[in-house]
Amino acid sequence: MKVEYYKTFSHELNRDMEFKVYGHMGIPCLVFPAQDGRFYDFENFGMIDAAKEYIEAGRIQFFCCDSIDKETWSNECGDPRERIEQHERWYNYIVYELVAMIYQINTNAQQGIMTSGCSMGAFHALNVFLRRPDIFTKVLGMSGLYHAAYFFHDYHDELTYRNSPMDYLVNMSLTNPNMELYRRADIILCCGKGAWEQEMEYCLQAMQDILAQKKIDAWIDFWGYDVSHDWYWWKRQIDYFLQFMV
Repeated sequence: MKVEYYKTFSHELNRDMEFKVYGHMGIPCLVFPAQDGRFYDFENFGMIDAAKEYIEAGRIQFFCCDSIDKETWSNECGDPRERIEQHERWYNYIVYELVAMIYQINTNAQQGIMTSGCSMGAFHALNVFLRRPDIFTKVLGMSGLYHAAYFFHDYHDELTYRNSPMDYLVNMSLTNPNMELYRRADIILCCGKGAWEQEMEYCLQAMQDILAQKKIDAWIDFWGYDVSHDWYWWKRQIDYFLQFMV
C-alpha cells in the first residue's frame, strides 16, 4: 500500500499541519480523527487495515487530517467565542488549504470528495459536507454527535449555529440550492445502541427525522445493543459500508 506523509504550513492557523495519504488512486476520502485525535489514529487503531481491500484495489484513497479539538470543542473552560472562532479557522484550513492539496494529489477529487470519521470525526465529516456540498459529495459518519450545544452548553452565536447541523439543517429552506446537492449525495450515518452510544443514538434519530423532513435520502443505520462506542465496531462498520460507497 502506498503511504505518504505531508507537513505543510497553514496560513489560516499560522502553524504547520500534518496529514497522511493511504492509497494510490480511487475516490478521495477526507478522514477526520475522533475527539482530540491525530492524523495517524485511523492507521494506529486499525481502520486503514480494515479498509485495506478497497485501498489496494484503487477504489479509495484516504487523506487523514489533524484536529485541533483540544483548542475548540474540548476546551470547555476556555472562552466560547475564542473557541468557535478557532474552529472556524480550522474549518477554513480544511476547505481552502487541505482540499487544494487533495486536488493536487488525486486527479479525481474535482469530481467530489468523500468525508468520514468516528465520534467527533463523524461530526466534522457531516458538518463540512453540509456546509460545502459543492466540494464534498459522500459522507460516512460513525457514532457522531451533530449539535454544538453538547460542547458549548448555553452559549450560542452565529458561529456555533453555523457548526450545528441539527440546528441549521432543520431551518434550511427546501428551496435552498444546497438541497439538490444533498439529494444527489451518498449519505450514510450509523451508530450502535450499546455502551456510550446513547447520546449518539439520540442525535442520529433526530438527524433521521430532519433528513426525512427535507426529503434528503440517507442511509441511517442503528446497530445492535452489543455495539459500543469503540474502534472494534468502527472497523467492522467501515469494512461493511465501503462496499456501497466506492
